[in-house]
Amino acid sequence: MAYNSRFAVAIHTLSLLDSTEGRITSEMIAGSVNTNPVVIRRMISQLTKSGLLRTQPGVAGAQLTRPAGEITLLDIYRAAQNEARDELFAIHDNPNPNCEVGRNIQQELEQVFARAQRAMEQELEQITLRQITTDIQQMEEVRQAIRS
Repeated sequence: MAYNSRFAVAIHTLSLLDSTEGRITSEMIAGSVNTNPVVIRRMISQLTKSGLLRTQPGVAGAQLTRPAGEITLLDIYRAAQNEARDELFAIHDNPNPNCEVGRNIQQELEQVFARAQRAMEQELEQITLRQITTDIQQMEEVRQAIRS
């Protein structure tokens, strides 16, 4: 089962906006993400509602509302999750209450998964969008150097 890719698409979108001079359209972002522009427009809408982006009616493109060095991956994660606030891991419904494991597994997993969620969020809070775009630029420079 693949986990939802909204978070990765949000980082991709914001990385493009940070690393590109001027405004870029949802079509251009969609070309980089390799998805439909409608998906990108929805993501831009979510990121705008969360306060990470600014858009103007009738003007193509979006802009970061603050410097990339002040936007953490936790900010992006929370924005991409929207109001759903999906947990990192889901617990299956309706285990067998007549089974020793079945009647206790949900309570145990809730505690374990909550610790894992907190650890992940603490890690994401330490990484900024600027670090991501800087790493991407460095990777591209290495790629170009190898090709030369």
